Amino acid sequence: MTRFTHAIVRRPCRALTEGISSGLYPGKPDYELALRQHDAYISALRKCGVTVDILPADERYPDSCFVEDPAVLTGKCAIITNPGAPSRNGEKDEILSAVRKYYPEDRIEKIRFPGTLEGGDVMMTEDHFYVGRSERTNEEGIRQFREILRKYGMDCTEVPLTEVLHLKTGVNYLGDHTLLVSGEFSDKPVFSDFRKVAVPEEEAYGANCIRVNGTVIVPEGYPSVLSSIRALGYPVLTVDTSEFRKLDGGLSCLSLRF
Repeated sequence: MTRFTHAIVRRPCRALTEGISSGLYPGKPDYELALRQHDAYISALRKCGVTVDILPADERYPDSCFVEDPAVLTGKCAIITNPGAPSRNGEKDEILSAVRKYYPEDRIEKIRFPGTLEGGDVMMTEDHFYVGRSERTNEEGIRQFREILRKYGMDCTEVPLTEVLHLKTGVNYLGDHTLLVSGEFSDKPVFSDFRKVAVPEEEAYGANCIRVNGTVIVPEGYPSVLSSIRALGYPVLTVDTSEFRKLDGGLSCLSLRF
């Protein structure tokens, strides 16, 4: 499993309350509570041994705290995406300066129009990637992404989505050839060779966990998910993400880990 040394996060802005929401988890985010939850999230990352680069809030982009979407950071290159949500597309330009701190210019690639790609649709399993074809990530975006990966000796597999916003909404890699899966991902043939840990429908949001240097960070309030991960022998930290859930955002969305 890849060991992370750094993470990039962006502070929630006051405009967070106007972020994109499917309405699946009703209510407007409480900004002050979101800040406290973000603090706890940063603390959890630091407990996992990573240095956290905290970017300032950007009021132009209500969803900009979901910093995972405008970039994909690998051990060999950085890929600036081209977010498919029009209100978020400009975030790709704002993440660039942070990425340049860690990657030389000749290792920074870009997804270009008419391709679209969001990082929430990209799941890394060691040096292979699974990419969800969704409302936010299109076929051309995936084609460009694959071309970039192959340039660096990596590759990806496309995964068509039918029910969820992003790939990692419902499937996440825990390392050790193990996936946490919910809903439509429970029986997708593309994941047949993995050991799968099923998440019950009533805890579907809890499928969005992240493993950081051996520890799995789990959203608070999902006891079956927590129990299953502990049964695998992983150390666990929990973080409340209730205010980000109202915008369909989860643990993986809130950071770039590399």
